[in-house]
Amino acid sequence: MTDTSRKVVQLLIASAAHRLNGGRDIERMTIDARIGIIGGNGWLGNAIARAAVASGAVEPGRLILSGRSDNRGTAEIPGTQWTKDNSELVERSDVVVLSVRPEQLSGVRIDTRGKLVVSVMAGVTAQTISERTGTSDVVRSIPNAAAAIRRSFTPWFATPSVSPEGKRLVQALFEACGDAAEVPLESHIDYCVGMTGSGAAFPALLAEALIAHAVAQGLPRDFAKRAARGVVAGASQLFAGEDDDTAEIVQAMIDYRGTTAAALQAMLSLGFNESVAAGLEAAAAKASTMASSG
Repeated sequence: MTDTSRKVVQLLIASAAHRLNGGRDIERMTIDARIGIIGGNGWLGNAIARAAVASGAVEPGRLILSGRSDNRGTAEIPGTQWTKDNSELVERSDVVVLSVRPEQLSGVRIDTRGKLVVSVMAGVTAQTISERTGTSDVVRSIPNAAAAIRRSFTPWFATPSVSPEGKRLVQALFEACGDAAEVPLESHIDYCVGMTGSGAAFPALLAEALIAHAVAQGLPRDFAKRAARGVVAGASQLFAGEDDDTAEIVQAMIDYRGTTAAALQAMLSLGFNESVAAGLEAAAAKASTMASSG
């Protein structure tokens, strides 16, 4: 075995061992505050609510959900409270989560003075949220669709007036949905609309490209789907640990000068990085447009 091949094997074994050992240990915080979710019958608001209850971070009786219609959809979480009146939700809550589309914010008329407001809306600035809701304690966050299976990575930004206790609460709420991290600048949240907010869409796009090419080469579609899923959802776990270095893994594969290196170099030479960058920039631009239309 050459030095390069030995390095590749060592990297993959170390990554796999990290995953099998459970990655980093997180001490979960129990949230005593009453949390109201405006848009709690929507897919994201309801995913956050379900994750909070399933993880044990929030007792069902401390969750209050609201929606614009009588149709609660999947919002039927045993033990939680329900209302169509957003003002009632605010009055009964210590923390208010705004889980509505950016263009719908103008129709949400609430007074949250003295309360913490957590937004999951793309593109809507903390200043705008503060002006619309009356509070200076604002957190902007960008969860993604994987919150439904408690695998979302959620970046969040807090305005200066948010207390350390409020920040701990936000971190605990989004750790219930997977993993979370505070960012120092609000502009980082605008960027993350594309990078993390797109959730399962990017790996799904890669999987579909793999499937389409395999089918074009004559492989059965069912087989191609299983193979692509194994690559995208399975093999990717090798770098899911906190300390796993994706750049080191890629470079080790290129240095090995095998079939994987040929594939990677072909993708890179045809503008793989540039295509990804264009997608991220387009997502940020779209978020800005959606916010201004609200």
